[in-house]
Amino acid sequence: MARGRLVGSTAATTIGVLRGVRDLDAPTPCAEFDVRALLGHLLTWGPSLAGAGRGEAVPPLEGVRVGDDWAERVAAQVEDVAAAWGDDAAWEGTTHMGGPTEMPADLVGGMVLVELLVHGWDLGRASGQRPEWDDDVLGFALGEVAKTADQGRAMGVYGAEVVVPDGAPTVDRVLGLTGRDPRWKP
Repeated sequence: MARGRLVGSTAATTIGVLRGVRDLDAPTPCAEFDVRALLGHLLTWGPSLAGAGRGEAVPPLEGVRVGDDWAERVAAQVEDVAAAWGDDAAWEGTTHMGGPTEMPADLVGGMVLVELLVHGWDLGRASGQRPEWDDDVLGFALGEVAKTADQGRAMGVYGAEVVVPDGAPTVDRVLGLTGRDPRWKP
């Protein structure tokens, strides 16, 4: 499956999860965020992620509030990110992610897919849902996280690795590399 389609598939699952979120004050597996703060994070960084897919340096938003229209806003932002990265040309050359530093576009695209997948899982777990991604998405995500996990931990983006059993499902391996416990429950 082309990388652009992988992002679209990942985004569709995340949007499906959004429709099942009810309690904005619920804890999430992402220790620093409850559901409301995680939605704010997605709204804050969404324009930067979409801009990166278009080769534009778009700074993250400031002062984002999660109001009553959060579901429509977050879904629209996720759709915009998926549209920007849906074109396989977005994965070529270099791009910017929220600032002036150029980065390889394929690296940023992989980070975007993982962001959508992991935060979709976070929101799913926080709201009692069990999102599922197809094997192509999970295999790609695992490869991307494996390449960047040490850097992500050094930057404070990922927590310490959570060791999962040999033979664990691919999604559990992705989550463990990002510092999430696949067995987490609210």
